[in-house]
Formats: sequence, C-alpha cells, structure tokens
Amino acid sequence: MSYSKNGDYELLIDQITDAIVARLNGEVGDQAALCGCTSECFNRCPERMHRIVDAGAARIGLILGQTGSARDWASLVDHTLLKPEATDENIRKLCHEAADYHFASVCVNPTWVRAASCNLRGTGIPVCTVIGFPLGATLADVKAYEARRAIFDGAREVDMVINVGALKSGDDCLVEHDIRSVVEVAHECDAICKVIIETALLTDDEKVRACLAAKKAGADFVKTSTGFAKGGATVADVALMRRTVGSELGVKASGGVKGLDDARKMVEAGATRIGASVGVKIAQEAAGKMSSNVTTSTY
Repeated sequence: MSYSKNGDYELLIDQITDAIVARLNGEVGDQAALCGCTSECFNRCPERMHRIVDAGAARIGLILGQTGSARDWASLVDHTLLKPEATDENIRKLCHEAADYHFASVCVNPTWVRAASCNLRGTGIPVCTVIGFPLGATLADVKAYEARRAIFDGAREVDMVINVGALKSGDDCLVEHDIRSVVEVAHECDAICKVIIETALLTDDEKVRACLAAKKAGADFVKTSTGFAKGGATVADVALMRRTVGSELGVKASGGVKGLDDARKMVEAGATRIGASVGVKIAQEAAGKMSSNVTTSTY
C-alpha cells in the first residue's frame, strides 16, 4: 500500500495502530497502562506512536505481519545479482523479474549498471549498484569516483562498503570521511546511499560505531552485509542497527535471507529494505505459491 505526499496521514496512523494492536492480540489494557491511556485517545496516543517508531516502524512496510501481499513484500526487496560470473542474459532475466514483481530495485555490479538501466527503462524500477565492493578497502576518492561513474551510467542507489580495517583500528574519523565521500556524490545526483558495515566482521560496539559514522556522514541507509563475508544478516544485528540509527535512516538486511520467513523476521526487527537474490521466491511465498525454478543463492 502506498501513500502520496499529500495522503491521509491520519488514516495511515490509524492503520499502523490497528496493525500493532492486532499483533499484540488485542491486549489493549496492558499496553495502555504503559502510558496511562484509558480512553478512546489510546488509538491516537502520540506517546504510543513514539514507542512504535523507536521500535523501528520507520514506515508502513514494517507492519506487514502475516497479511502483506506479494506486491507489498516485493516493494521492500532489492532484487540482487552480484555473482562475478553473472552474464548479460542473467542481468536481463533479473530486470524482467523486477519489472514483473515490482521490486524496490535491482542491485548489480557496476559493470552491469548501464545494461540494467536500459533493460528497466520505462518500468519505474531503479538500478542499485555496489561501491568499494566487497572488501571496502578502496581509497575514499576512488569510491567517490566509482559512485559518480555508476550514477552517470544510470544507478539511482549506491550501496558502499565501509573501510572495515579503519573501523577496527579505531579510526572513526576516517570511516566517516570514507562514507561522506560517497554520500556527497550520491546526494549531489539525487541518488540514495546505503552503507554496508559488514556485521559478520564486527563486534557489537563496532557495529554501533559504524552506524553512528554513517548517520553523521548523512547516509540514507545502513546495511548489514555484502553477502561475501563469513555471515549475513541476523535479527539481532538488524535490531541493534535500528536502535542505533533510530527512525532517521533505513536499515537494509542483506545476506542469508532465503525466503519470506527470513524476510519477515528482518522486517519485524526493524529492516526497511531486504537485499536478496530470492526476491521472486519471497513474492511467490507471500502470494501463496512457489515455483521449483526459483534459485536460493544468498547474494
């Protein structure tokens, strides 16, 4: 379900509230006691809505629960193909699937941005690409150029990998500068910048510091993983990232999302975008049907 900028926000708030109440099995009395509401005002209680936002409900997509349609779920998915052996035929197939299912974007390596952009022309589906991928060890000015070139080729979203070694060395200033170098290029060109922190390589303290650096640098999203490290997204990491960035940034769960159940857990933990190569499977599961042809690669 989508809402225009001039949409009925009161209705949106009512629907969010109703969904939360339903998920709590109607235990309104217990929830009302938390803020002292004992009257009809509970359904529009600002304090309660703040708690919902603090828990990660940055937008209506987080309240999909058990009832989200295939289209709702597809709108959260960056339909991804980052395998080094991907071919032109693979990219065309990826784009056709994105157009058919209305995914949030297609995510491809920079070499395929122009081809993907051409294949998606007229569909309204943006192209996402990766910067400094997958190690993040590229110099900041090189990442900035890579982002600018990708946007020139047609990318509307860029997912950059942080300098993981700098973070683990305690050089948060370098990390923030590295992120800002790409953020500034992206925003100059009206593109979205997501920051991959590679959670599998970090302690919880490092994850928090990475998210704070991304927030200070003006990023639009923080993202869990490249899919090429020793682990991918976990519910605990998504929840930690959401608590750290609050409602101001999106959180993208990527790597290891194998189907609708995994996607739902990530969304309930606070994710507002899912990066996966199994977008078709997620949409088909949400629609109550599955195809034996759907692949399950995690990146």
